[in-house]
Amino acid sequence: MKLSGKRVLVFGAGISGIGAAKLLLDASAEVILYDGNESLNKEELQAKLPCRGRLQIVLGELEDALMDTLDLVAVSPGVPLDLPAVCRLRSRHIPIWGEVELAWQCGRGDVLAITGTNGKTTTTSLLGAIMKAWKDETYVVGNIGNPYTEAAPHMSEAAVTVAEISSFQLETIDTFAPKVSAILNITPDHLNRHHTMEEYIRVKELITKNQRPEDTCVLNYEDALLREFGKTLKTRVIYFSSLHKLEQGMYLDKERICYRDEAGEQVLCSTKELHLPGRHNHENVMAAAAMALAYGVPMEVIRAVAVDFQAVEHRIEYVTEKHGVVYYNDSKGTNPDAAIKGIQAMDRPTLLIGGGYDKDSSYTEWIESFEGKVKYLVLIGQTKEKIAKAARDCGFTDVIMAETLEEAVRICADRATSGDAVLLSPACASWGMFPNYEVRGRRFKELVNQLS
Repeated sequence: MKLSGKRVLVFGAGISGIGAAKLLLDASAEVILYDGNESLNKEELQAKLPCRGRLQIVLGELEDALMDTLDLVAVSPGVPLDLPAVCRLRSRHIPIWGEVELAWQCGRGDVLAITGTNGKTTTTSLLGAIMKAWKDETYVVGNIGNPYTEAAPHMSEAAVTVAEISSFQLETIDTFAPKVSAILNITPDHLNRHHTMEEYIRVKELITKNQRPEDTCVLNYEDALLREFGKTLKTRVIYFSSLHKLEQGMYLDKERICYRDEAGEQVLCSTKELHLPGRHNHENVMAAAAMALAYGVPMEVIRAVAVDFQAVEHRIEYVTEKHGVVYYNDSKGTNPDAAIKGIQAMDRPTLLIGGGYDKDSSYTEWIESFEGKVKYLVLIGQTKEKIAKAARDCGFTDVIMAETLEEAVRICADRATSGDAVLLSPACASWGMFPNYEVRGRRFKELVNQLS
């Protein structure tokens, strides 16, 4: 769609919405920035946007008369598609694009796109570092904190974009077609948004929707859903496996990460050379390496970057050691499966801080993964009673309730002894206590560093 002169409603005035509005103004569209929160400050929103172009800001109620004038809607990822206002827009048969589709339509070059329930940020960051070491024009964008829409206007045909893509963003793609895609894993998450596991799986698989036979999809062989999904694809498939030695693909052979294709076996590196602990991180490395190889990056470039790569902030991030107690920030463990990975990476008796916003998750498997590692479970947030009950049902009774993260850190510091670990890995979103997991993680690090 040619955007010049089109009347476009940007639904949502957060970071993604502001990025979309800027991109549309650059494309000479007429932009209406809309948010249902009427308490937002129009002057502050206007200050974030360029003065040029035709821009209107609407807060609160979305009138039918305005809807009837629209050519396109650009919806932010945080806006549920079953909101009454979105349903009213859809009933008018107005095209609804998400941030990813809008950026794809306006950007240039090739895209390497990563989705999955867990591991997206680490894999995206590593692949981004690999591509930057090999290509002069590389952008790392998406759900990693850098809006795709902000980078799109600057791209040339020679650009390569590494994009972390959430299920919320995949709901609203139309023609988006990455050169290389990856689905790292699929476990229950965001069921308060997608409502059923079947719908969540369907949305994740949309990342391959428009890929061509000459494109590549990288899939986790250890995820039974993805192993079967790969058999249905017409595009090239590369599997990675942490438990099986594959005839073709990336795999973990004891401590060696290897790649095998028609030309034979190549060794990427030893897991001992990596700064990323845990089998889940070895899977992330394999996924990033497989994507890079599929795009034509030489193995020696991939290896040099992989062995030098440090852990992503908020993902099993080492904070400090005090009195023989090591503190880890895993604030990005926002669902039970991600938090299980955090526990599995611990090699010490662990005091675990969990709890937060309820995304309708089940916590039984998380509790069962403690397997004698967890000395105390310190709970905060909306879910603390629900998690405490799940713990009791599993026979785990060393549970302590705290009202705040500050109190939880003090409890852990008081009860930990030399040789222990304290791990913030909440298994829940941060909402209700913190605006996002980054703020929660940084506050945890501040509290830990303030301990005497």
